[in-house]
Amino acid sequence: MTVTIVGSQLGDEGKGALVDIWGGDANVVVRYQGGDNAGHTVVHDGTEYKLSLVPSGAIRGKTGVLGNGCVINPRTLFSEIDDLRDCGVDPDVRLARRAHVILPFHRVLDGIEEEVKSDSDLDAGTTGRGIGPTYEDKAGRRGVRVGDLLDPDVLRERLEYVVPQKRALATEVYGLDLVDEHAEYAEAFDIEALFEEYSEIGRRLEREEMTVNAGEFLAQLREGGENLLFEGAQGTSIDIDHGIYPYVTSSNPTAGGACVGSGLGPSVIGRGEIVGVVKAYLSRVGTGPLPTELDEDENEEALADEIRERGGEFGTVTGRPRRIGWLDMPMLRHASRANGFTGIGVNHVDVLAGLEELKVGHAYELDGETVETMPTTTEEWARCEPVYREFEPWPEADWDAVAKEGYDALPEAACEYLSYLSEEVGVPVYAVGIGPNRGQTVVRENPFDLV
Repeated sequence: MTVTIVGSQLGDEGKGALVDIWGGDANVVVRYQGGDNAGHTVVHDGTEYKLSLVPSGAIRGKTGVLGNGCVINPRTLFSEIDDLRDCGVDPDVRLARRAHVILPFHRVLDGIEEEVKSDSDLDAGTTGRGIGPTYEDKAGRRGVRVGDLLDPDVLRERLEYVVPQKRALATEVYGLDLVDEHAEYAEAFDIEALFEEYSEIGRRLEREEMTVNAGEFLAQLREGGENLLFEGAQGTSIDIDHGIYPYVTSSNPTAGGACVGSGLGPSVIGRGEIVGVVKAYLSRVGTGPLPTELDEDENEEALADEIRERGGEFGTVTGRPRRIGWLDMPMLRHASRANGFTGIGVNHVDVLAGLEELKVGHAYELDGETVETMPTTTEEWARCEPVYREFEPWPEADWDAVAKEGYDALPEAACEYLSYLSEEVGVPVYAVGIGPNRGQTVVRENPFDLV
């Protein structure tokens, strides 16, 4: 069967922890979109692993697949694999031959473009990893795919077509001086240097038998009775189609992306479980509206600082401090509809313990009307004023003891909060995260047991 795990908000919901937990019953963990802009932190036996490309299930010895919907930086991939091997973990990672490759010039151009946007309202807070430019080349039919790295003649042909275009863009549009002032970027636009490096990468991929026809590979495993877990990166509200455009990522983190990004059809994904991961409050890296943000006065800013420190709200990839807000229920209703959730996992419940106040943005006021889901344009969303519902805060607890005893050991006020979330999104709570370690999650249902 299949289980798809999706971020319900703006990313950073703690998806990796649930992938790690439920991945124990999966044979294969599949990343279906995004690249090394996605950060997953997994804690196992007291060791913290920060992964940006290797699927989270690798820590549990599962086969990881980077599907055709991903964009892959081989430098990052091999660095993570080598680091894991140094730690005694030997990940089995397969790359879809149809996945596109992030090349050095993508990263250079990403940084330049974001710098140009930095003084405008279009700054999306990109990680600068070349994700967007690679997806642009994919859509423009000038990209380099993993399969191209395996054939030197094809690789050279692809590079000879695209690199002159990128060099012209860098020098003639953005004004880079690749000879003197910006000479450190010269190799990123050098066909021979790129051909030499990426030909060798192709040879390593072949030696280690890392590439697959992802759709066929996954279909054969499923037909053989294997359990597949699909791991989304980022979150629903930064989906390029269903998010707060233009403050979005360049791919589809929503559950539909699991189909196009893996090669398995909607009837396969739809017959499985689709679990939305929710952070018990809201966090975001980057610019753009955030109606429930805690930034109105000094008291709210102090509360945001407290939650940020408790929750470790700093980007896994960038290290940037995340903006903090109360839970946004219209955002969750939107996510539940767009993904077709069958259940939710709620993380960071412990972070809210002991606060003096606790609110949820239950609805919005927009142009004099009450609305209960996100509007279609970001400009409308920016005009939304939250309609808050207050909740009784819960006290601190021995969270390790709660995790051992189960859901009924949670503070009563926390259970009321969770029941409200469940009722509003229309699906049950499958798991509750009350700490960063694997043993600090209260699991009510294992989605692999439900189909």
